[in-house]
Amino acid sequence: MRDTLVILDYGSQTTQLIARRIRESQVYCELFPWNTPAERVMALRPRGFVLSGGPASVYEPGAPTLPAYVLESGRPVLGICYGMQLLAHALGGRVGRAPQREYGPARVELIHPLSFLIPLQAQPQVWMSHGDRVEELPPGFIVLARSLNSPVAAMGDPDRHLYGVQFHPEVVHTPAGREILRRFATEVCGCAPTWTPAAFIEEAIASIREQVGDGRVLCALSGGVDSAVTATLVHRAIGDQLTCVFVNTGLMRRGEPEQVVRTFRDRLGMPLVAVDATEEFLAALEGVTDPEEKRRIVGEKFIRVFEREAEKLGRVDFLAQGTLYPDVIESAAPDRPGARRIKTHHNVGGLPERMRLRLIEPLRYLFKDEARAVGEALGLPPEVVWRQPFPGPGLAVRVVGAVTWERLERLRAADAILLEELDRAGLLRTTQQAFAVLLPVRSVGVMGDCRTYEEVIALRVVTTEDFMTADWARLDPDLLARISNRIVNEVAGVNRVVYDITSKPPATIEWE
Repeated sequence: MRDTLVILDYGSQTTQLIARRIRESQVYCELFPWNTPAERVMALRPRGFVLSGGPASVYEPGAPTLPAYVLESGRPVLGICYGMQLLAHALGGRVGRAPQREYGPARVELIHPLSFLIPLQAQPQVWMSHGDRVEELPPGFIVLARSLNSPVAAMGDPDRHLYGVQFHPEVVHTPAGREILRRFATEVCGCAPTWTPAAFIEEAIASIREQVGDGRVLCALSGGVDSAVTATLVHRAIGDQLTCVFVNTGLMRRGEPEQVVRTFRDRLGMPLVAVDATEEFLAALEGVTDPEEKRRIVGEKFIRVFEREAEKLGRVDFLAQGTLYPDVIESAAPDRPGARRIKTHHNVGGLPERMRLRLIEPLRYLFKDEARAVGEALGLPPEVVWRQPFPGPGLAVRVVGAVTWERLERLRAADAILLEELDRAGLLRTTQQAFAVLLPVRSVGVMGDCRTYEEVIALRVVTTEDFMTADWARLDPDLLARISNRIVNEVAGVNRVVYDITSKPPATIEWE
C-alpha cells in the first residue's frame, strides 16, 4: 500500500491547498471531513495526520472536535491554525480569544529549530488568519516559534511527534510553507515520494473500471481541460462503454462549439454527440438576474439534457464530469461540515437533488495544475491542456444581470478581443485566467460628436497558482489601451472599458 497522509478537514477555504502542497512533494494524501468514521480513515493505514484550519472556535458549544483515533494511532500529527488550537484544547491546554486578531502577513521567530521548521529561519514571513490563540500549552509541549501577536506561533511535543502551527504553511504567502509540509511528510512521517501523474492515471483507470463494471457512461464534455482529462481517463478505462455529449448552451465563447467538435470528434476520435440546446437554456434564463439562481438553472438544465440524451442512447448508468477540488470547496458541499458556502458551482451545488444517473468524478480531488499535468501525461494536445478556464454556467455568470442573446453576442465580441491581444503579447499562459464581463450599467460617452449611453465592459485578468487565491495581472498600460480602443470601436453597444484590480480574496475570480 502506498505511503499516505490523511488531512482532516475542519472547514477552511484553503484546506485543499494542504493536499496540493503535500502532493507537490510527490507524497500521496487524502482529505476527509473531520467526522468521517474511523474505520474508513484508518483503512488507508496513514503514516500521519494533518488537522486543517476552520472558522470555528474550539471553546464554542458544538465546535468540531478531534477524533479519538488520531491520538490513539500514535502517528505524527500536525495541526494548522484551528487544528493547532484543537490539538492544544484536546490535550489539556487552554485556547482563548486573542486581544488582537492576526490577519495577513506576519514574521515569526524560531525558538526551537526542529528539522521540519528550519526553513522559517531563512524565510520568517508567514500568513496568519485567526482571532483565537493558544494561551496555555498542553503538558509535554514546548513553544517552537512566536510572532508579535501569537506567543505560540508553533508548538510541539517531539517525543510524541505532535506539532501545531498557528500560521498557514499551505498558502503562497508563507514562502517556507511548501518545505515545511514536505519535511513533515517525508522526515517526520517517513512517507516515500511516489505520487506522480502516472500513478494517478493508473489508479483512476482502475477505480473507474471497478465503479462502472459493465455499465455505460455519458461524459459531460465542455472542451476544457477538466472534462477532456475526464473523458480520456474514462475512455481508456472502459472504451466503447463511453459516449461523450457536448451541449452547446449558447453561453460559450466565440467559436468554441465548433472547436470542441473538431478537436474531440475529429482529432481525438472520441465518441461524441453534439447537442444544440441554445434556445432551451436562454428560455430558462430569461429575466433571471440572481447569480445563484443562474447557476442552479444551468446545473439542472445540464443534467436534464444529459438524461434526455441518455434515453436516446438506450441504457446509460453513469454521468462523468470534470469536477475539480476548488469547485467542491467553494460550494461547501454537504460532505464538508463546518465550511462556509462562497458560491454554487453548477456541477456541485447546482446539481438537482434527484438524479437518475450516478456520478463519476475522477478529478474531484485534483487542482487545476494537477489536472493539466495529468492531461499532458495522457498526451492531450496543448490547446486543450492550456485552454483558458471557463465556468460551467458559461457566459451566464459573465453577463451580469439579465441574459439575452444580444448581450451574449456583445460580450463574446469583447472577450475575443481581450484573448486575441493577450495571445499576441504572449500572456495567455502567464496570466492564468482572463475574460471580459458585461455590466448591467450604462454610461454616457461621446462618439462621432454624438452623445452615447451604452453598456460597460470590465476586464478581469489574474495570476494565480491554485485558483483559491489570485492577484490581478499588472498588464502594460499600452496593451490595456489597445484592448480598450478595439472594444469600444469594434463592439456595438459598448462605450466604456474598466479594468478590475481586486485580488482574491476579498473578491472571487468570477464576478458572479
